[in-house]
Amino acid sequence: MEKLKENKIAIVTGGASGLGFAIAEKFVQNGVFTIIVGRNEEKLTIACAQLGKLATSISCDLSQLNKIPELIDTIKKRFGRIDILVNNAGINVKKSMIEVTDEEFNRVIVTNLSAVFSITREVAKVMLAQSEGSIINISSMASQYGIPLVMAYTASKSGVEGMTRAMAVELSPFGIRVNCIAPGFIATDMSAKALDNDPERKNKVLSRTPMRKLGSPSDIGETAYFLASDASKFITGTVIPVDGGNSIGF
Repeated sequence: MEKLKENKIAIVTGGASGLGFAIAEKFVQNGVFTIIVGRNEEKLTIACAQLGKLATSISCDLSQLNKIPELIDTIKKRFGRIDILVNNAGINVKKSMIEVTDEEFNRVIVTNLSAVFSITREVAKVMLAQSEGSIINISSMASQYGIPLVMAYTASKSGVEGMTRAMAVELSPFGIRVNCIAPGFIATDMSAKALDNDPERKNKVLSRTPMRKLGSPSDIGETAYFLASDASKFITGTVIPVDGGNSIGF
């Protein structure tokens, strides 16, 4: 695959662990200077040490929407440009729909949907001045079909997919591509723990995944890198399931 220019600047939200870290790792391995954003300063510091000299971190709680313009302004002033934005940060509430409170529902929506809009709006202003950029949103199998006990998460990720298409239509005429990755069931520490403690759920996941296995975080990193590179220069407004066929499995 064609390499990105080494002076590219990327932002990866939720980049200190899991899929976000895998994406950041792929970027830095290919010469992209990557800024990981998250709430936990300790986790950010550890992640940056692992990623090396092409990474730095900024601590920010993206659910505090009023802080986002200042965050992006700081990055613009420090680095001069923003070439890639990966909206990966997200939270979940796992409980029965009738038990989810309005406060819990709204907290997930603010972090997973409103913050994605706010940070993309601010980054788009920078990219419009450059006449180029790639924005990559991270969705979920929860937006591809119904999964019980994750009502707020499902609503937020369905919103992300809709916004991806609307953003692409508005921004693509100006050289800014917007795409979305819908990860399937990926073998992270968090998912492994959840599935290993629930053999019935794990069997259900694998039985409807035609490739009969969980994905690797690097599968998401590879796809994000593809969407950030010129290899995908005529692709915009898409939602790409990286799921071993889970979304079409029977």
